[in-house]
Amino acid sequence: MHRWLIAILGLTAASSSLAAVHPSSSPLRALAASARSILGAAQGVYVEAADGSVLVAQNASKPVHPASVSKVPATLALLRKLGADHRFVTTFATTGRSVDGTLHGDLVVRSDGDPSLVDEDILLVAQRLKELGIQRVAGEVRLAGPLTFNWEPAADGTPLRQALSGGTRPAAWLAVQEAANQDGSTLTSQEAPVIQFVPGDGPGVADPVSGAASPADQPLVVYRSQPLLSLLKSLNDYSNNIVAQFVADVGGVAAVEALARSLVPREMASEIILGDAAGADPNNRLSPRAAVKLLRALEQQLASEGRALVDVLPVTGIDDGTLHDRLNGPAEAGRVVGKTGTFDSYGASALIGAIATRDRGKVYFAILDHGLAPARARPRQDRFVRALLSRLHGMPWRYEPDTRPAFARAQVVALPR
Repeated sequence: MHRWLIAILGLTAASSSLAAVHPSSSPLRALAASARSILGAAQGVYVEAADGSVLVAQNASKPVHPASVSKVPATLALLRKLGADHRFVTTFATTGRSVDGTLHGDLVVRSDGDPSLVDEDILLVAQRLKELGIQRVAGEVRLAGPLTFNWEPAADGTPLRQALSGGTRPAAWLAVQEAANQDGSTLTSQEAPVIQFVPGDGPGVADPVSGAASPADQPLVVYRSQPLLSLLKSLNDYSNNIVAQFVADVGGVAAVEALARSLVPREMASEIILGDAAGADPNNRLSPRAAVKLLRALEQQLASEGRALVDVLPVTGIDDGTLHDRLNGPAEAGRVVGKTGTFDSYGASALIGAIATRDRGKVYFAILDHGLAPARARPRQDRFVRALLSRLHGMPWRYEPDTRPAFARAQVVALPR
C-alpha cells in the first residue's frame, strides 16, 4: 500500500510539472490554437507569464534568425557594463591660445566613443566656443579617439570642421531654437553660430591612435551626451544599427553573446548565436524561449536601477519608430512594449515584447518568423498579439514619453580659461 501511495504521488507531481509546461486549460488551449492558425504551425512562438508559467510554446526551442531582436542582448550588455545614467564625453580642447577672437592652434576633439553626436550638438558646441570669445580658429580640427558624427564614423576632423563653420542642416538650428523656446533657455544669437577656420600653424595635437591628451591641451568645451538609457531608447525605437558600433565598450559581440548565454537556463544557451549586435549578420540565431528569457533579464537589469522596459524599448502607438503604426488601435496603443526585427533577404521577421494583463499579470512573448516575407509576417504577428490582449485582458503600461529632442538631454559646458 505504501509503495502504491508513493507511485500515485509521483505520477501526480509529474502531471503537475507537465501541466506547467503544456497548459491544458481551455483559455490556454485556445491561445495555442490561435498561434497555429494565425502564425502558422511552422513558426516559432513562446508566451510566458511572470510566474514562469508557459502559456504557449510552439517551436519554442528552435533558433532562427532574429534580425534586430539581436539588439536586446546588446542593450542588456551595455546597461550592465555602463549603467543607465552613463554619458559619453567629447571634449573640445586646444594646444594654442585665443587672441582677439582668434584661436591660434588646432581644435583637438577627444572622444570616448559617443555614437550619437549630430548637427544640433555641434551647433551647441559652436555657441559655447563663441561664448568663450572664439570667433575663428587658425588651425585644424584634429581627432583624438574614435568619433561618430551624424551616424557615420569620422576618419578625420573634416565633417566637424564643416559643421562648425556653418555646414549643418538648416533644420538643425531651427530645432535648437525651438528647444530653447520650450525650456526657457536663452540663445546668444538668433543666427546659427559659425566658427571660421583660417590657415594657421597650430602646435602639436593629441595622439590620434591612443586618444591621449597632449600635456598642453586645455579643454574649452565639454559635451556630455544624453544618458545611455534614453540613447538606447531612441536607437531601439528606430532599430538603428549604430548599436553594433559601440558594443566595443562592453568587450565586443563575443562578450555580448557570452553574457546572454549566461543569463538563460543552461539548456537554452546554445540557442543564442550572435555574429553581430545589431541583427545584420547572417549567422545570428535565437530561439523564441531564449528571446523571452533575455527580455526578462533586461527587465531585471532595468529594475535594479529603478527603470522599466518602457524606458528602453518602444511602446506601440505612442513612440515614434518601428512600433508607432502597429497595434495602435484604441484597445492596443500603449499596451505593448517590445522590439521588432526585420531582414527581408533572410526571410526574418520578429516581434518580442511584454503586456500587462488583468488575468496573468505581466506576460512576455516572442514571435520569430522565418522563411516568410515581413510584409506577410507583421500582420499575423499583430493579430496574435491582439488575441493575447483580448483573451488575457491587456492593460495600458504606465508610461509618459520624454518628448524632448536628444540634444536637449545632453550637457554642453564651456570652461572659462
